[in-house]
Amino acid sequence: MTVRDKKKYREAALKAWKTMKSRKREKATKDTQKITEFMSPAAMQKIEHPETSKYEETPEPVWTGNRIVVPFHKTPLNIGCGMFWELRWAYGCPLDCSYCYLRGTTRGKMNPQYVRIDHVLGALDEAFIKIPSPSIFNAGELSDALMNPQIMAQIVERFERQSKHKIYLLTKFGLRNIQFLLDNPRKQVICGWSINAPAVAKLWEKAAPSPEKRIEAAKQVSIAGYDTRIRIDPIFPIQDWESHYEKLLDLILSNLKPDRIILGTPRGLWKTIKYAKEACADMSWTRFFGEDSGWGKKLPFDQRKDIYELLCEKLDSLHYPLSRVSICKETEEMWNAMKLNFIPRLCNCYGKNALQP
Repeated sequence: MTVRDKKKYREAALKAWKTMKSRKREKATKDTQKITEFMSPAAMQKIEHPETSKYEETPEPVWTGNRIVVPFHKTPLNIGCGMFWELRWAYGCPLDCSYCYLRGTTRGKMNPQYVRIDHVLGALDEAFIKIPSPSIFNAGELSDALMNPQIMAQIVERFERQSKHKIYLLTKFGLRNIQFLLDNPRKQVICGWSINAPAVAKLWEKAAPSPEKRIEAAKQVSIAGYDTRIRIDPIFPIQDWESHYEKLLDLILSNLKPDRIILGTPRGLWKTIKYAKEACADMSWTRFFGEDSGWGKKLPFDQRKDIYELLCEKLDSLHYPLSRVSICKETEEMWNAMKLNFIPRLCNCYGKNALQP
């Protein structure tokens, strides 16, 4: 084979690989448009959040939920986080990221299942009345919030009927899934994108839209006037991680100024690891763990601190206010070491103190 033939072969192979990758992403998006399986509110109630601890320190709220709108208030004793509200409109995700904590529920079943919309809307009407203080309802805890735009459009419309509470749409999807938000801008919606460094996304987020496409989607809803937030989590210390994540911050902030930024490092719950292995997922992401905690296996404390310090220094150099930065599922010791704005025993990412940008 000549040098020219080898070059043509490599080019053809690269083109074929890109085509297969593109088709896989398109299929993941199209599949979310089809409601293939419903689950009852009673079945949803039985799902235990994969990150729930046996130990409960945060007091139970006055209202304990209705199976679809439920409080997450069971936090490990050594973690500084507190209560927030989950909106359990669906369970599962088609994007199938290798490290996803959702593998830790229902024995690793990731295929999306939905609660019928009439049950969801009825649960919201009750919650709007019974939750006294303005709150955020996180729709991205047990599913990707934008994995089915047709359903979510009906849910966000319900939030527009009142002005006290807001819905948080946490997602990894791109432009294909945000059109309903652009066509009719809403006032009670907070948009959030989970975005990782491209090198990490290529390793463990293979079915998700690229980080660049997620940033473009975030940019578009920000231009439309939405409170738009970015979650960079889990931050993996791969080779040259400093450069990868500095470039990611440059890319994000050159496109939009997020209203908040949430940082986090890998957490390996035993159920996540067990069912990821059973699904034959790429387990190389587990090699970074160095200590156990109340929230699964983690990177060593000093390494996590180095990561947060580098990203905060970079954000500061880009004139992003650190008062808008939080670190997720971290210890009070880490919060204090980082000298970030922190309210103990409250959720600093999705709790009531995070309601405003």
